[in-house]
Amino acid sequence: MLTDFNKAIFLDRDGTINVEKNYLYKVSDYEFLPGVIDALRIAQDAEYKLIIITNQSGIAKGYYTLAEFNYLNDWMLDSLETQGIHINKVYYCPHHPDAKIPEFRVDCDCRKPKLGLYNKAIEEFHLDLNECYAIGDKIRDCSICATTNCHGFLIAQNEKKEIINDVKNGQYRNVKYATNLKQAILMIMDRKSKNIQSSIHSMNENYN
Repeated sequence: MLTDFNKAIFLDRDGTINVEKNYLYKVSDYEFLPGVIDALRIAQDAEYKLIIITNQSGIAKGYYTLAEFNYLNDWMLDSLETQGIHINKVYYCPHHPDAKIPEFRVDCDCRKPKLGLYNKAIEEFHLDLNECYAIGDKIRDCSICATTNCHGFLIAQNEKKEIINDVKNGQYRNVKYATNLKQAILMIMDRKSKNIQSSIHSMNENYN
């Protein structure tokens, strides 16, 4: 039986949690975006599991190694833990069909917008997609919203302007626009509050 703990927020990493820097792998270059810690804490306090899903084609292209990715990833997770934020899991895709490194030259099912990593998370954490959200700075980060009841938020200005405008105009199923991660999380909390109020109102009407 599903519980409130079977809900999650799928988070992109680069451009969503940290400042977008092409093929980031050095701790010295890593910067959390403003408001991210507060946003993650709000979501965590609301009992959402925090799951990062990230494309890391820099591994496939030889810009950095898997070991270097893991080092930065561990540093990021430790940094968040010291601020009271627990990321439940990081799923990453190291592949690219045109990879320089042969072992990663794969037309995989885990590179977003494909849903392989989302499906792994859904199975591992027994998620109810009706209670889940996807947030990222590229529309591929919300790809799961197109065919499920998961809702999403495209954030920031890193996507093409025409796509951002289409999202704002409601052209992408279940996806809204927010300026940053914190605004997206606050919009989720507002939607949750309205749903609770609506349920209470319906219960009162049935009682009367």
